[in-house]
Amino acid sequence: MNAPSPASPDRFALDDMRRIVADLFAYRPGLYWLDFCLSAGLGYVLALVYLTGSGPVAVQALAFVGAGVLLFRAGTFMHEIVHMNGQAMPGFRLFWNLTYGIPLLMPSLMYRNHLDHHNINRFGTPQDGEYLPLGSAPAAETVKYLLQVPILPALAVLRFLVVTPLSYLHPGLRRWVMRRVSSYGSNPYYQRELPADEPMALWALQEWACFAWLAGLATLFVTGVLPWAVLGKVYLLMTFAVGLNWVRNLAAHKYVNTGARMSYQGQLEDSINITGQTWLTALLFPVGLRYHALHHLFPAMPYHAMGEAHRRLMAQLPADASYRMTDCPNFFAAVSQLWHGARRSVGNTDLMQSWRRLGARGA
Repeated sequence: MNAPSPASPDRFALDDMRRIVADLFAYRPGLYWLDFCLSAGLGYVLALVYLTGSGPVAVQALAFVGAGVLLFRAGTFMHEIVHMNGQAMPGFRLFWNLTYGIPLLMPSLMYRNHLDHHNINRFGTPQDGEYLPLGSAPAAETVKYLLQVPILPALAVLRFLVVTPLSYLHPGLRRWVMRRVSSYGSNPYYQRELPADEPMALWALQEWACFAWLAGLATLFVTGVLPWAVLGKVYLLMTFAVGLNWVRNLAAHKYVNTGARMSYQGQLEDSINITGQTWLTALLFPVGLRYHALHHLFPAMPYHAMGEAHRRLMAQLPADASYRMTDCPNFFAAVSQLWHGARRSVGNTDLMQSWRRLGARGA
């Protein structure tokens, strides 16, 4: 089935929501810098403890988990960066790329596809790089989604160490690379359309920086400066950190749309706010990710204002407001809802074939 409520939203209600939160769109740069530096800095320290094998096994295990959680948190600032206009905190954007995006093969331009996720004509369709109809497809599709996690770090290495230099050998190959393998998303059938103002020079700079970083690391391993055992431990840590985001993404939407264009209200009702105050919510939904439905209403709202915005809306909106339908108490409730929908769709085997075909056609 498609998402509920195909009708357009009540414009007064939407305008009223904007009025309620109008003063919450100012960035607090100091908080961004402090949060990211503490998250990434402590994450790197714990990663070093884990990678060097310092201390007892229990200490290394705790360091592994702590490093993965903190590096995951530091990485989610890419989501904030992609929504900033070009004039907002350029120093932070540069610092994030230099200290995190390039070393962990997550340069911010690889997430420009996220803007299609907020495009009213693309959201919930095969032209949305972050949407799969998992709630309307057989449960096997959710299992396939999760089974991708172990190969994701290898694909990132392949993209920057091998594909980057090859892509500059032929214009046609370069276009294919930019459309098909230059986006970080969950929809493998997505093909990104490049806008006329795509910053190709910045793309080249970020890509070649990742290539140089990987080439340097490869040299250190080949010459014996770094033991090969470290490579396996790094891969395991990156798989864990990426896996946290991959699992978290299952609770961002209901994922019930089957590919048709959705109304604005339908997009809202397909989105989820995780409202329970638990340790798992804090760890798995950092930097405002728990308020995903709110984020789809106001993509430019900084993460530090989202808690207050949600409280205001819940206090002032009428009891039958669509926004209230987005609330979910915790991660498990959201995933359970998705899983039950998938179990009911056991015979809907043609859906993903149609999704793949529409994705291959592009927009």
